[in-house]
Amino acid sequence: MKIAGPERPFCRILVPLALALALGACGGGKTVVESDLGIKGAPDWVNKGTSVLNDRDGRLFHGVGSSPAMGDESLQRSTADDRARAEVARMLSTYMDLVSNDYVAASGSGANASSEQAVSRQIKAVTRLNLSGSKIIGRWKDGRTNTVYSISELDLKHIKSTMQGATEMNEDLRRYIDRNAENIFDKVSAKENRK
Repeated sequence: MKIAGPERPFCRILVPLALALALGACGGGKTVVESDLGIKGAPDWVNKGTSVLNDRDGRLFHGVGSSPAMGDESLQRSTADDRARAEVARMLSTYMDLVSNDYVAASGSGANASSEQAVSRQIKAVTRLNLSGSKIIGRWKDGRTNTVYSISELDLKHIKSTMQGATEMNEDLRRYIDRNAENIFDKVSAKENRK
């Protein structure tokens, strides 16, 4: 039996559309986000954004922040600088979380085990000290939009020297960080570069 009527053209459109939407929603896989902003004439660091670098200059945390035009250039630069430092803080927090987790796992249990809370307190104190070592190493203003971009840098060498000078830090934790800082940095770098 043949079905006739106006519903048939409707079904020809609706069914494929519903199927396409359902398949698109179930696509799975990792969402790929392009990290290149593609701002013509901008320095590479603006287009790349926040990153963790391991190159000839050392192991570095680079945070990039921006601020739209505000009418007060000093405030605009300060805002971009603060946002760049906040990006470094975010990456340093990830790094220090890995340090803490790896140290607690390595210290095991028993007499040599450190309390997770004590380690966490020491790590947070050292993180605050290290953030003061992040430096604004560059700024760029987009002439088209008047947006100011800032880049902040924190070197792993600075982090290690700060930790060596932290008097409130557990000696075992200090030794652990001294021996493993580069390997933990490389883990963070690999994780950030997969994003």
